[in-house]
Amino acid sequence: MFDTHVNLHGETYEEDLDEVLSRARTAGVRRFLAICDRLDSFPAIQAIATAASDIWCSVGTHPHHAKDFPDVEAEELVGLSQHPDVVAIGETGLDFHYGYSPADIQEKSFRTHIAAARETGLPVIVHTREADRETAEILEQEYAKGSFPILLHCYTGGLDLAQRGLELGAYVSVSGILSFKSAKDVRAVISEVPLERIILETDCPYLAPVPFRGRRNEPAYLPYVAKALADLSGETPEQIGAICEANALNLFTKIGR
Repeated sequence: MFDTHVNLHGETYEEDLDEVLSRARTAGVRRFLAICDRLDSFPAIQAIATAASDIWCSVGTHPHHAKDFPDVEAEELVGLSQHPDVVAIGETGLDFHYGYSPADIQEKSFRTHIAAARETGLPVIVHTREADRETAEILEQEYAKGSFPILLHCYTGGLDLAQRGLELGAYVSVSGILSFKSAKDVRAVISEVPLERIILETDCPYLAPVPFRGRRNEPAYLPYVAKALADLSGETPEQIGAICEANALNLFTKIGR
């Protein structure tokens, strides 16, 4: 399996990262995508990817931190993406739930990341929360200028954004949220997404799936995300793992097979 969204840098795994990765590999996770949340975190994230042959990384700034990097240019992201371990741009997008960065700065950053994705051909990893309409409009406006690969990550949005994204060729990733008893709306939307456009992630250390909810999440728990999708789709967890890994490799083409 391929865990397409792990947050491995920082204090959370500072003391036991090697053990965390070992448990994941034992559980059948054979590829990891370490996500960049801030440009000043990139050296640490890149170092994690460089140290292991089964870890790759992204480059970008989360919408929460857009205000801290208001002048980032697409050229800078493009330059950093030339490193062989960088296989995606982001995560980026819009988050109007917390509003840690002003909406206009988030939008500017989002469009800058999309420009870098368009130039490099790398997927843009999109975070969206309480901004479905705005996210869809930006994706459509930017796609009209030239195509780029899209991932709607850890998807909890509505059906309209999912469908509009799919029309642009987007993939949708599911996390442990899919296993939450309260996530009926999420399951209803994901049930409408073609299985060939779904990939798996843990978004660790957040959002641990049932039966680990409330604990620190780890990539070793990815099989439980696969089980939740299997329960929804009628496939076996093993089939889901294989299908979603193949889908992820179709999206993150720089990794190769």
